[in-house]
Parts: sequence; C-alpha cells; structure tokens
Amino acid sequence: MEATPRYIPGVCNIGEAEIAQRKRIGYAALVVTLVGWALLWYSGVPALWRLVLVVPAFMAATGFLQGFMHFCAGFGMRGVFNFGPEIYKTETVKDADALKKDKRKAQQIFLYSIAIGILVAVVAYFL
Repeated sequence: MEATPRYIPGVCNIGEAEIAQRKRIGYAALVVTLVGWALLWYSGVPALWRLVLVVPAFMAATGFLQGFMHFCAGFGMRGVFNFGPEIYKTETVKDADALKKDKRKAQQIFLYSIAIGILVAVVAYFL
C-alpha cells in the first residue's frame, strides 16, 4: 500500500492532482517540440531556426521533471505546496529552512530543464 503523499521540504510539494497536471503539460510540450521540429525541418528553413525548440523542450522537461520528482518548481520558489484534489490551490510554507530547501530544489529543476532544452535544440539543429 502506497503512503499518502505529504509535504517534505526540498523533496515533495505536490500531490497526485498536481503531479498529473505537470505530466500533462510535459506531454503537450513534447508534442509541440516534435511537431515544431518536423515543420521546421520539412519546410526547409535554415537550421538556425530549429534552436527556437529550446522553449517547448524546456517546458516539456520542466513538466516531466516536476511530475516525476513530485515537486513543483514554481511552488517551491513561491513558498507554497498543494496535496489537495484541486490544482493550484495552495498552502503556504511557514518554516524558513523548509523554504530554503524548496528554493534550492526549484533552482535545480529549472537548471536541469534549461540544460535539456538546450540539448534538444542543439540536436535538432544538427539533424
């Protein structure tokens, strides 16, 4: 039996509804990335234009990383969390040490997402 998710500073700040939302965003942005790459490639525009794929690839990475890590980077930066059934209905983190851990985790997710977005765009450029 799986334990009920709970707020753990720097580790977990979203429940099932929020996790599902992040994964949906990840899949939608992945589709935009792939369709965008195909359109740019087949249209014959200069390869440099494929670097714009950094944006949807970043969004896809952010969605998937947040979903799989059970941690919303935006919530972490704002000092809130949500484990309820309604998405984006948050509670405030009151402990300063917890907030510091959350911000560190949020920054990590953003850095990983940026790196993945850049990698995808560079690969698309060379394909």
